[in-house]
Amino acid sequence: MQGDAIARFDQIMARYAADPRVTAGKMFSAVGLKVDGKIFAMLPRGTFVVKLPAARIEGLIGAGRAARFDPGHGRLMREWAVIDPAEDWESLAGEAYAFVSSLSR
Repeated sequence: MQGDAIARFDQIMARYAADPRVTAGKMFSAVGLKVDGKIFAMLPRGTFVVKLPAARIEGLIGAGRAARFDPGHGRLMREWAVIDPAEDWESLAGEAYAFVSSLSR
């Protein structure tokens, strides 16, 4: 499954490759994407993680489509979620890009 996750994340990275505001690199021991220097999506330990408004995260969790993200120190992140593999990762990456972009303006 991790190979599939990497291939799916590679497609997301390709989608943003031409965007001058987006950079890719290692973060939280994972490959990730930043817009204007702020992380919006990443792939730690073969799981797809995005930053979205807290209310949207709650909705995804409530619908069984996501789980809260724990970066490894036991503190769950309010605006970060691990997205279920069955979900449309590209669409959620787009939401995360728009959300994080709005924070940096």
